[in-house]
Amino acid sequence: MGVISRVKEEIAIIKERDPAMHSDWEVFLYPSFRAIMNYRVAHKLYVNGHFFLARFLSQRSARKTGIEIHPGAQIGRGLFIDHGHGVVIGETAIVGDNVTMYQGVTLGGNGKEHGKRHPTIGNNVMISAGAKVLGSFEIGDNSKIGAGSVVLSPVPSNCTVVGVPGRIVKRNNISCPSAELNHVDLPDPIKEEINSLKQNKDTMEQRVQELEQMVQKLAEMVK
Repeated sequence: MGVISRVKEEIAIIKERDPAMHSDWEVFLYPSFRAIMNYRVAHKLYVNGHFFLARFLSQRSARKTGIEIHPGAQIGRGLFIDHGHGVVIGETAIVGDNVTMYQGVTLGGNGKEHGKRHPTIGNNVMISAGAKVLGSFEIGDNSKIGAGSVVLSPVPSNCTVVGVPGRIVKRNNISCPSAELNHVDLPDPIKEEINSLKQNKDTMEQRVQELEQMVQKLAEMVK
C-alpha cells in the first residue's frame, strides 16, 4: 500500500472513531497518525535488517508523540490510538486489524520470558485507558479490556475483562469495538460481589429476626 493510500486510510479511521475531528487536515496533528506512519517506515527498516536506523526512527517518534512502538512489533491495519501519550507496544507484540487503544496502554512482557514475550491482540479489540497486558498470550477477537485493568492470562474471543488482575466478566459480547467505543460503562465485579454479600446479609438478618420472634412466642406459650 502506498503512502497516499495509507494517509487516506488513517483519515477514514480517525474520522470514524473520533468525534472531535472536524476536518481531514486535522489528522496530520494527531500523535496517533504520526506514530503509526513512523512505525510503518521503521518496521520496514527492521525487517530488512537495518536495526539501528529502525530504532533511531522509533525512539525519535516516541519523544515527539509520547507513543512508543518497537519497530519489531507486527501491527495490522486500522490501529487507532486515541490520546496516545504513554502507550507502549513491545518488540514481539502482534496487533490485529481494527484495534483501538487509549492513553497509557502497555503491551509488555513479564520480564521472565525469552523469544515471544509480548501479547498477541486479535481483531476488533478495544483496550481502554491505562490497561496493561503483560506476557506472551492471546487476547481474542472482539474483546474489551476495561480501563486500568492488568491482564496476565489469555482472554477468549468476545469477552470483557476488568480489574486487577483482569477477570472475565462478560462472554460472547459480539459487538465490534470499532462500532461501540464505550469504555466507561463496563461491569464492576467487585461492586457486584459486595452487593451480593450485602443482600445475603440482609436476608440472614431478616431470618434471625423471624427466629427470635418464634422463640419469643414459644416462650410465652410455655408460661
